[in-house]
Amino acid sequence: MSLARRIIPCLDTDGESVVKGVQFRGLRRQGDPAEFAARYDREGADEIVVLDIAASRDRRPTFLETIRRVANSLSIPLTAGGGIRTLDDARAVVSAGADKVTVNTAAVERPELLAELAAEFGSQAVVLAIDARRSESGWQVWTRGAREPAGLDVVAWAIEGARQGAGEILLTSIDRDGTRSGFDLELTAAVSGAVGVPVIASGGAETPQHFREVFEEGRADAALAASIFHENLVPIAGLKRFLAGCGVTVRQLSGAQRC
Repeated sequence: MSLARRIIPCLDTDGESVVKGVQFRGLRRQGDPAEFAARYDREGADEIVVLDIAASRDRRPTFLETIRRVANSLSIPLTAGGGIRTLDDARAVVSAGADKVTVNTAAVERPELLAELAAEFGSQAVVLAIDARRSESGWQVWTRGAREPAGLDVVAWAIEGARQGAGEILLTSIDRDGTRSGFDLELTAAVSGAVGVPVIASGGAETPQHFREVFEEGRADAALAASIFHENLVPIAGLKRFLAGCGVTVRQLSGAQRC
């Protein structure tokens, strides 16, 4: 039996409010994270990801309170991150209610952080976020909110991250982020085929067909989206019924429709 594919709404925040932009720019406020999270829980989401994309030190107490509020509204797993640079940062996020922590820039700067987090919480609770931009030779890793190139090949870094202790890869296509032009299937398939840990595809979703493609062609284990769920363009229950009708195994299904 194939493993069920997961549908994961993402709540990008500025510490206290959900925000959304295009290709990590032009951010606009959209609402309260706890209210969004509670709605997605009711609608059948498999997990929730909450990210502090501002991630500055003065926002940290606000973000921890946001995690507490979101966690209290959920019956499904919560992944949280943004600005996690040390074990103490991660402990604070977990203590606030997160089931998993995600790291990006700090892991690039010091890959040993992944091993430290895995030793503390278990690899299943460590998510390596990779922001990828297409280049002439493939895809390059970008850090600091997709503002700085890291000089790393995405596939090679995913392999190393998993070796260091990451139990999951959150793979975002910067080129597709917020464009609603579909997931980067080639990128997702390249990383999925190179690592032995689950890959969450992110960036570009608009239609149920995009999700089907990233599960079938991109070989993703989970798919993450934000604005299409925030604006209720693709209801989660309807998305799952569509995928089930196409032969994609999903969780918490109440009746499939023909693909």
